[in-house]
Amino acid sequence: MADFGADEPSSKSDSPEPEGSGSEDRSLLHQRLAIRELIDTEVSYLHMLRVCASDIRSRLQQLPPRDLDILFSNIDDIIQVSGRFLQGLQETACREEEQTYLIGNLFLEFQEEFEQVYKIYCANYDQALLLVKEYQKEPELQKSIQGIIEAAVPQAGPSGLSFLLVIPLQRITKYPLLLQKILENTPLDASAHPVLQRATSALQDVNNNINEYKARKEVALKYTKVEQLSLRERLARINTHTLSKKTTRLSQLLKQEAGLVPRTEDKEFDDLEERFQWVSLCVTELKSNMAAYMDNLETFLCFRPHEWTLDIPGGPAEQYCSLARDLQLEAFLQFKQRLKGLVWEPLCSLARALAGPQNLIKKRLDKLLDFERVEEKLLDVGSVTYEEEAARHTYQALNSLLVAELPQFNQLVTQWLGQILCTFVVLQKRLADQVLRRAESSMALLPHQHVPEPDFRKLLEDTLGQNSGQLRSFQENFEKVLPPPTTQPLLPGSEYQLQALLTKYGPGKLHQVTSNINGTGALDLTLPRGQIVALLQNKDTKGNNSRWLVDTGGHRGYVPAGKLQLYHHIIPSEKEPRGQTGIHEDYWLPAPEPTQSSVSTVPTMTQVVAAYPFVARSTHELSLQAGQPVTILEAQDKKGNPEWSLVEVNGQRGYVPSNFLARIPSPTPWGWSLSS
Repeated sequence: MADFGADEPSSKSDSPEPEGSGSEDRSLLHQRLAIRELIDTEVSYLHMLRVCASDIRSRLQQLPPRDLDILFSNIDDIIQVSGRFLQGLQETACREEEQTYLIGNLFLEFQEEFEQVYKIYCANYDQALLLVKEYQKEPELQKSIQGIIEAAVPQAGPSGLSFLLVIPLQRITKYPLLLQKILENTPLDASAHPVLQRATSALQDVNNNINEYKARKEVALKYTKVEQLSLRERLARINTHTLSKKTTRLSQLLKQEAGLVPRTEDKEFDDLEERFQWVSLCVTELKSNMAAYMDNLETFLCFRPHEWTLDIPGGPAEQYCSLARDLQLEAFLQFKQRLKGLVWEPLCSLARALAGPQNLIKKRLDKLLDFERVEEKLLDVGSVTYEEEAARHTYQALNSLLVAELPQFNQLVTQWLGQILCTFVVLQKRLADQVLRRAESSMALLPHQHVPEPDFRKLLEDTLGQNSGQLRSFQENFEKVLPPPTTQPLLPGSEYQLQALLTKYGPGKLHQVTSNINGTGALDLTLPRGQIVALLQNKDTKGNNSRWLVDTGGHRGYVPAGKLQLYHHIIPSEKEPRGQTGIHEDYWLPAPEPTQSSVSTVPTMTQVVAAYPFVARSTHELSLQAGQPVTILEAQDKKGNPEWSLVEVNGQRGYVPSNFLARIPSPTPWGWSLSS
């Protein structure tokens, strides 16, 4: 092109022309050369992109797929846009008189597309360079990559991947320069001049927007990293600077809550955040439900009826075992694998994808407090420090990025969630079809195979209703057999503590520990079952109703509310023997006749059963299982306390709570039977 430009003026040297005409010819010549440079370099550029996408990327199979995605980013989209752009440039050559006008309009048409594809590539460029530096640390891998690149692009030289990766960045930044060169050689009164001006300005704006987007992405990348730090590591990061920032933010937040300073309102972002939180909740709930579903599926698969020995040769039983074996080893196993690969794993990936935006939204709130404080200072003083100005820009970058990308993110997550649900429904339908197809021969043996569907549904509802009534009757009869719930026996030697708590707090505040409590926190108590405590407050300092503040008579602390029950203290009457103190008259323990000495609640050498399970807490006590036969040797302990009985179970002796024992009731007819 340089030779062509040099020869053109010499061909006209024999016929001199006016000075103005010569200047116009030179401008026209330079304009044509600039246009030719634009088209020729676009051809070379597109060819280089296609070599990278087809030859080089396909041969770098030793690299992980994720690395290839980072290195070449959205190069396929750039190739598609550049291909259509080059086609438009080449079509303008057929209309030479208005070519500059058409080129200007072409750039304006492709302005948005250029910005969309190049901003993604430029934002990923730094990550790609980091990968290149990592490859350079491995000589064998670097040598292999270099050989592939030199074979496809000899002019790449020792730069290798770096030479190829920077080409799209160089191209998008060169467009305004080429347009400026064409514009400088276009007369001011030409119709193409204003169009070229707008095109040059538009491409400069594209580059500025790409740089701004790249800066926002760098800020976002800094704050979207979710680090799992231990308490020690978090404490190590605390210094005077971080304490000062957090104190300032807290002060700003308190001022807003008190109404001393206004709060920045951003309805657009608030709506987007609300939508994002709703989508996040849907993903979390679906993941939780799917985890429960898979746990139930695992439990179901543990049931293997085909492995049981039924001792029923031939017939429907054998056919059912064969069907169960086929479904267990093929249909259900295949369904489980597909469910994990097509539903569970994508759902977990989707849940992980939410962590970055969630962290970014939290950081935006911190940066918003900094921004509001700086804006307030700017209004009062008129100037801010360099660090404060950087804080303003950080908030603006985060806010702009979230407002720009949260709508797309919310839409993609919603689509992804919908696809996961559709996949789950399809898997369920295919499983049902597969089971019905395999069970077709077995269904013919069912007694109701030829019954119409409405009649079969009515028969099923009637049968279920009848069986549910039988179950309710069974439940009512079963509740009549066992004694009503009772309080735990008092710990030996705790009468003085009980009396002290009664005197101090009264009977309405007393509760009893129903099972052993192991305190884990600094203010939590460790208490044995049966311990009597006084309730001080039915919530902790944070308002949590599941942790109660209690007094044991010597220590105060928190215990789980679910392990306490109200203690009903019964004051014995003067006429009631001492041995019957605290015994509920509904127990099925035989009561002996009153005597002058301590009277046991259960006769000696009486055969009873354990109404509740009991775990021995010392060598003097004996563990029981509910329903276990028990022989009572003595219905009191050595001190005459009737709340403990000496019993014998399976040849072992020890003390158990007396009210954990029940007399064996006489059998009564249930009054129902299962239908055949």
